[in-house]
Amino acid sequence: MDRESLDRWCERGILGLVLCIVILGPLAYGAVQTLQFASIQGLVLAIVLLWILRLWINPRPVFFWPPIGWAVLAFVAYAIARYRIAPIEYVARIELTKILTYAFLFLAIINNLSRQESTQIIGLALIGLAAALSMFAVFQFITHYDRVWTMIKPEGYVVRGSGTFINPNHFAGFLEMILPLALAYTLVGRFSHASKVVLGYASLAIIVGIGVTLSRGGWVATALMLAVFSIVLLLQRDFRLRSVLVLGVLLAAGVAFVARAHQSQKRFDQLVAATTHQDDRFLYWNSAAQIWRENIWLGAGPAHYDYRFRQYRAPALQGAPQYVHNDYLNTLADLGLVGLGLVVIFILLFYAGVFKTWRFVQRSPNDLGTKSSNKAAFVLGGSLGILALLFHSFVDFNMQIPANAILALTLIALVTNYIRFATQTFWSSLGITRKIFLMPLGLAGLFYLAPQIAQRVREDSLLSQAAVEVDFSEKKLALLKKAFALEPKNFATAYSIGEIFRNQSSAGNGDYKSLAQEAMEWFQRSIDLNPFYPFSYVRYGMCLDWLNKNEEAAKYFEQAARLDPNGYYTVAHQGWHRLQLGDYSGAKKLFERSEILMPNPIAESYLEIIERKLAEPAVQ
Repeated sequence: MDRESLDRWCERGILGLVLCIVILGPLAYGAVQTLQFASIQGLVLAIVLLWILRLWINPRPVFFWPPIGWAVLAFVAYAIARYRIAPIEYVARIELTKILTYAFLFLAIINNLSRQESTQIIGLALIGLAAALSMFAVFQFITHYDRVWTMIKPEGYVVRGSGTFINPNHFAGFLEMILPLALAYTLVGRFSHASKVVLGYASLAIIVGIGVTLSRGGWVATALMLAVFSIVLLLQRDFRLRSVLVLGVLLAAGVAFVARAHQSQKRFDQLVAATTHQDDRFLYWNSAAQIWRENIWLGAGPAHYDYRFRQYRAPALQGAPQYVHNDYLNTLADLGLVGLGLVVIFILLFYAGVFKTWRFVQRSPNDLGTKSSNKAAFVLGGSLGILALLFHSFVDFNMQIPANAILALTLIALVTNYIRFATQTFWSSLGITRKIFLMPLGLAGLFYLAPQIAQRVREDSLLSQAAVEVDFSEKKLALLKKAFALEPKNFATAYSIGEIFRNQSSAGNGDYKSLAQEAMEWFQRSIDLNPFYPFSYVRYGMCLDWLNKNEEAAKYFEQAARLDPNGYYTVAHQGWHRLQLGDYSGAKKLFERSEILMPNPIAESYLEIIERKLAEPAVQ
């Protein structure tokens, strides 16, 4: 086999791997779980290896570096620098591996999938997948089917279609990126009439799929995107009539379908009636703004929002939000103005490229017939799909879902490739010097990511095994210790190990003091690895109380209160500490406050004990 044939097979291999990634992500619950995302990372590493191979076997290799590439490079450099000074190294490192994975995939696509047939294959595959998952979502919606593969959906999502995602909002985010591509292929693409009929039905299925998600953000984002889509086509003389007819039919069908559902109407009424204290999103946004103000330029740290949230939580929020429910505020809280600024530059450079490319991908007016063009269809559909996601990102966290983030970056990369029709400025030949310069960069990324992925998978396997063992058992302890030895930066594992020793100490056997000391050592490790986790301080303080070191324990409970002033669990344990001091009145106030924040068995049981104690006659 000659070098050109081998190079062509490598290119096909990259196309196949990209297809696997964009299809696997949505099918695997959005790739939010460790093992599923690790599989995608492995496929990305295989793509990078094939790309490196192409650089050496291609007799005339070229390198594509549009302006958006500099934005990607700058963001990666900033992410690495921010990781180096992040307070919680473990979560920052996991976030960095995600960013590096996305960057490698993006750069590999723009440099290896520039052929129009590659773009069309990916586009049609995405449309087919979205239509199939939309039909499944309609089935879920009609029957209240409560499963996604083997996983049972949360009760609140059972009445909503979510496809193979768990959260219907994220499924809506996935569909809204593909809908304009399906519509553009139907109205603007150069396909046979039979193919366009199929594409039209796929578009209808997708818009109904968005409807049955009952995602208010998805509905609004889709409506705004369709308005922009209509305006663009109305400005194109050859497509005015068909665009009005087809879009009218699609909107009428979608509205008619969802309007029949009582639950759908209820969700819409909530959208109209929502106020700042009826929707928890506004409370998440407020906490994100307060976190950001601590470090305006650099933010709290990569993926740190969920760990800093407790300090600023509103009393009404007792769960862990994980994300802000606004991708822009999430970036601002985690990475500051610098991080958000780089993201904005990336988006602006993308759309600048779209505007520069648009007139070059349309067919010439001198061509016979209407100016149908698959190139124009993909540029229009892909760029509007990203626009829909940008709208939706104001009220959700789609970019924190790997499947949606990967789809967005894939569409951006494929659309960016069409700038080659406008200019050849960004292509350059690769001589031996440039190859030698690029090789270490690619290999460095591979040698960093591959061990990280393997370690993460092994750790997740051990933690999963430990999770199903009997609480506080020796077998569970052994598995957790193995996991911590493998990943000694995971504060949560150190905390879980400390909990086992603390529980064993509380049994009151002869070795209770040594067990309490062992527990405190693990809780201290947890504090050192994550100084913002209030429960490590709570448990450390409980051990000190158990050892009759009450004054020293008070400092730990006070620090926990500073880190989580409105958390029912933290407040309840402050009450427990006051109880150890014999301060029944002070303990009662704290338990009552905990019960107000959230009814819980800790406060309830201790309030009964305190009431009995206070009712006892004073000893003369």
